[in-house]
Amino acid sequence: MSSANPIRHISDTALWVAVYRAQESERADAVFRDPYARRLAGDRGMQIAVAMPFAQRHSWSYIARTWLVDQVIGREVHQGTDMVINLAAGLDSRPYRMRLPASLRWVEVDLPDMLNYKEEVLAAESPVCTVERVPLDLRDAAARRALFQRLGREAKRVMVVSEGLIVYFEADAAAELARDLSAASFRLWVTDLTSPALLKMLQKAIGGPLAEAGSPLKFAPHEGPEFFARYGWRVVERRSLLHTAAKLKRLSLGMRLLSLLPDPGGRKPDKPWGGVCVLENSGPTRFRPTTK
Repeated sequence: MSSANPIRHISDTALWVAVYRAQESERADAVFRDPYARRLAGDRGMQIAVAMPFAQRHSWSYIARTWLVDQVIGREVHQGTDMVINLAAGLDSRPYRMRLPASLRWVEVDLPDMLNYKEEVLAAESPVCTVERVPLDLRDAAARRALFQRLGREAKRVMVVSEGLIVYFEADAAAELARDLSAASFRLWVTDLTSPALLKMLQKAIGGPLAEAGSPLKFAPHEGPEFFARYGWRVVERRSLLHTAAKLKRLSLGMRLLSLLPDPGGRKPDKPWGGVCVLENSGPTRFRPTTK
């Protein structure tokens, strides 16, 4: 790792993104309020954010992503979701800051050090629903599948959230995760997704520090969210971060002009696109690799 690289580990990205949630929360016209974000980000988060000027200029994308996921969670919980599983939960504080029913079970899965840090910072706070924290490296396939099967038996209507996670996966790993989630009979999966064209832009702008820290940006399927269809998932919603940020009035003039262009919805790999997708479990399917 270069001495100039502020990111030492993939978990540092959680500190960095928490800064943008804090900045949004402190606006008079905030679209969401996260009163814990500033504490969770800490000094390290501020140092990382200052050292990543491209990300700061495009903080609207993180604000739009947070707002969109908030909307999906609120809607689905109102419609009967009884468990939310947050994969690579990082410093997300939704079970503390959102209006959620006390009966909801919220399961956070992340690396032990991240969960320990979060528990320490939020020790004096009380969540609005039941929170279970599971220390787990999601690359451990056997442990991951065992956890999914257990949680699948303990709830009737489960929604999985993977925010800021699968962009770091190889395509094979993303496919394997999709199969595991489908096999556990989880009903919905909410994830962000990036087009190949946008991935190239991000790799050039912020990919260097992440790659040096051992977490390069990788996953951007040419098929868009339809990539997941062969693994048991049907696309029911796709929302552009750019168009959402325009709706929320978080774009600069130049980006506002771009937002006037039609939304490709992730269907055009040669067009920069990033969005939040809602996938519905269509049942486990057997995928046979194409042979030549």
